[in-house]
Amino acid sequence: MIEVAIVDDHKMFRDGVKAMLEASEGISVCWTASNSKETLEQIDTSKPEVILMDITLGTESGITLTKIILEKFPDQKIIAVSMHYEDSYIVKILELGAKGYLLKDAGGEEMVNAIKTVVKGDTYYSNHVSQVLIKHITSGTKPSDKNINIPLTKREQEVLTLIAQEYSNPEIAKELFISIRTVDTHRRNLLDKLQAKNTAGLVKFAIKFNLIELK
Repeated sequence: MIEVAIVDDHKMFRDGVKAMLEASEGISVCWTASNSKETLEQIDTSKPEVILMDITLGTESGITLTKIILEKFPDQKIIAVSMHYEDSYIVKILELGAKGYLLKDAGGEEMVNAIKTVVKGDTYYSNHVSQVLIKHITSGTKPSDKNINIPLTKREQEVLTLIAQEYSNPEIAKELFISIRTVDTHRRNLLDKLQAKNTAGLVKFAIKFNLIELK
């Protein structure tokens, strides 16, 4: 059973999402919160697998709360759920380490899919968010030294290319005829070698230094 927490300052939204998720097989809502204080109190006693985080919590910031949570619990999986389409909101919370970003007009099926995707170790972005992320990681001037020496193995380069093409871990495993556990190992090694905090940072670095060629 996947335990999920909902952080949003609108009770109607919290109650609606809770009812929808609890009607879905394999998901339960362990708690809900409307602000930072409630969230931090509850996560200390009951840590969920996934937190659905609103970016704007009344006068508070869900982005700031995400930063606080991930500093204390680096392995906590957070999916931003917001009505904000602005690039700055999307890029900031993903750079902090959120595992996904959903717009509030997403349907219940997409939300359940996003939760199950991040629990498996992958990231999930709605279509609009994916476009913003691609624009962000490919923007800027590339350095003149395009032959920077990053000691990636051939297999790591293959995995990195597929990650950049939005393949999930199971899809990468199937494409390369390796186990999902092996894919997880390669992903961790890539994050370490490229000194990236998350998938977004990893792909940004790879494109910036011409380590991969997107098809």
